[in-house]
This record gives sequence, C-alpha cells and structure tokens, in this order.
Amino acid sequence: LQLPDQTGVDVLRQIRAIDPHALVIMMTAYGGVPEAVAAFKLGVFDYLAKPLDFDALGVTLRYGLEARHLRAEVERLRANDGEPAATTIVGSSPAIRDTVALVGKLAVSGANAILLTGESGTGKDLVARALHYQSPRSHAPFVAVNCAAMPDTLMESELFGHEKGAFTDARFLKKGLFELADGGTLYLDEIGELKMSLQAKMLRVLESLTFRRVGGSRDITVDLRVVAATNRDLDAAVLAGEFRRDLLYRLRVIEVTMPPLREHREDIEALVHHFLR
Repeated sequence: LQLPDQTGVDVLRQIRAIDPHALVIMMTAYGGVPEAVAAFKLGVFDYLAKPLDFDALGVTLRYGLEARHLRAEVERLRANDGEPAATTIVGSSPAIRDTVALVGKLAVSGANAILLTGESGTGKDLVARALHYQSPRSHAPFVAVNCAAMPDTLMESELFGHEKGAFTDARFLKKGLFELADGGTLYLDEIGELKMSLQAKMLRVLESLTFRRVGGSRDITVDLRVVAATNRDLDAAVLAGEFRRDLLYRLRVIEVTMPPLREHREDIEALVHHFLR
C-alpha cells in the first residue's frame, strides 16, 4: 500500500485501466479500514496483512483463480445467448449442415423423447446439449447420466431417488435424476447398457412421467424431455433378448443418427482449428 512515489490504490487504479478483469491481491503492513474500503471499491479480490500467512495466501490464490474461471465462463455464456460453447457443432459439410438443421427443429419441437445413435466419438453428447440449450427448456436443468458407468445396485436410486430409511444406508431423502431434471432435459447416455431389470421400470416412467422414489408411497410427476444415446445396434439387441422392444419404441419417437467422421472428412480441418483454439 505504501510505495515511494504513490499508493497501492493508485497502482490498482492503473491496473484497472489496463485490464478491468485482472485478479489483484493487495498486501500491506499499514492498511486501515479506509484504505481497504477504497481497494475493494476498485475491485481488489483480497486484502492481506503483513506478516504474510502463506497458507492464507494459497487459499486466496485458489479461490481467486476459481472466481476468474467462473467469470470467464459467464462471459462465454452471455456471448452465446446462454448456450454453452460446448454445444457448438463444428463443420460445414452437407452431413453436418443437415444435422444442425435437424437439431434446431427438434430443439424447439414438442418431442419429449429423442434417440441419438451412432458410433463412439460422433458427437452424441454435443447434440444432446444442443437440443437442450436451443430449446424452451434451456432455463431448466440439463441432467446427464451414463447408464454404463452406474453400478446396478445404485441405478434405481440414482434415477428415481429414495426415501429416508428405504434401505440400510438411506440416512436422508434423496431426489433422483428424473426429479432433478424436472422442467429440463434428462440425458441417458449409453442407454443400450441399461439392465433388463430396470428397463421395465424405465418404460413405465417414460410412458407416464410418473414414478415413486425407492421406499416411497407417493407418486411424483415430472415434465421433462428425455434424450437417450447409444452406440449399439438396439434392433439387434432386441432380437438377442437384451433390450425391450417396447422401450425402444418409446425412446425412438424421433431418431437422430450421427455420421462418423469418415463420411464427412472435409470437416477435419475445421475441427483441428476448433480444438487448437
């Protein structure tokens, strides 16, 4: 704060003129309340007293960097009118143009079940998010679950929630993903890996959008869009007895098949530049 030719607050003003978003931490042995107030009015992130506590400085730096990251994310969201940059579908080939046009139409449609198919790495997650953030539901949650990564014993509780005391470790009431996604979009990734024991329950919920928490006695109704994705051939899985035909019919209200990159190689250069940026 006390410098030979000016004050730290003067320097802070100059920093702010150069970069309004710079993360600034001030340190002094002389500061009082008026000086601290002046610094905070100019947007100083924190104000540390000497002798410096390096543990406290470490905490301040960590939170400061997190705050800067969040601010940058907010600015990106505003620049995209609320749509995260992660939903940008890159490419100008006919295949990608057709996909983008279809996603735009489906996003604003009333379709409450959409199935995304295609090989791994074709951008199904990207399309699922675009369907949400370009839709009237964008103000509500986008909730994603990987059906292949969830242990069978936890899947029902994760999807539908549980009441306190429903089982040994159920110490608290827990809302499931269907309930948390109310008003928005529930993304069921790798739906082809869902065990047969849960497929019947999933079908009942998709048909009525009504369910009960594990151990519950009250019906809960939600309003959401379900987007499911798989890299499996679900028709073949039905024939093999590994997937319910009625569940596939319910999920496949509208199907979007993502083209593999080998079918639109002209987009490789644009993708390279996108990932480098």
